[in-house]
Amino acid sequence: MKSTSNLEEQDKIFITRIAKKIHISGFVTPAIFFLEMTKPLALLGSHFLIFLGPIINSIIQSDSYYRSVEVFEEPDNIEILLKEIERLEGNSGNKEGAISEG
Repeated sequence: MKSTSNLEEQDKIFITRIAKKIHISGFVTPAIFFLEMTKPLALLGSHFLIFLGPIINSIIQSDSYYRSVEVFEEPDNIEILLKEIERLEGNSGNKEGAISEG
C-alpha cells in the first residue's frame, strides 16, 4: 500500500487537480458521498476499469488512463483525494467568510 509519503509527485499533482475540478464544479457534497461510499470497493472498481480500458482508450485516447486506475486502486489514495477536497472547501469557506464580514 502507498502512503502519502510514498505517493509520487505526479500522482499528488493528479489528485490535487481532480480535487480542484470537483471543487470548481460545485459537486463537493455528492463527490464526497460517492467517494466515501465506494472506498471499500476501490480494488474491484480498478479491476473493472482495467477491463474496460481498451474500450475507453479507443474513445478518449488518454495516456494516463491506466496510471489513474492504479492510483485509485488504493483506498488510502481516495482518502487523500477526500482530504484535498475538504481542504479546498475549507479554504474557500474561510475566504468567503472574510469577504462577507468586511
